[in-house]
Amino acid sequence: MDQYIEFISNHYLLALAWVAVTFLLIQDLIENSFSKFSSISPMLVVTKMNSDDTQIVDIRDYLEFKKGHIEDAINIPLTSIEDKVATLAPYKNQSVIVVCQNGARSAAGCKALIKAGFEKVFNITGGMQSWEDSKLPITKENTK
Repeated sequence: MDQYIEFISNHYLLALAWVAVTFLLIQDLIENSFSKFSSISPMLVVTKMNSDDTQIVDIRDYLEFKKGHIEDAINIPLTSIEDKVATLAPYKNQSVIVVCQNGARSAAGCKALIKAGFEKVFNITGGMQSWEDSKLPITKENTK
């Protein structure tokens, strides 16, 4: 035990970094365990789109959306998703797939939809970046 204390006192920055990383990993594990939405890969999204009634909600801002998006996606920026959640009411009983640029913002969008009463909410792992890396089709015209 004395060796651990000596190590920590000699390498306090390393010990502090270890504690921080451990805390963040445990927090992420707990958050994912109690999350009411699932994260799915772009390939599973394509399968889900082909087999179920699904609606894609792109939460990027309009300029990002205009550069390229999944076909038939609805653009509702994350900053206004709580105000415009009523426009998604017709899709409440369908699978709703939320996408952003890299997968970080879409988790907040999923939480907002879950809070609004949506039950089948999915997050695309890696967002549009992963979609494009998988060589899946995008459209550059605003259809909705």
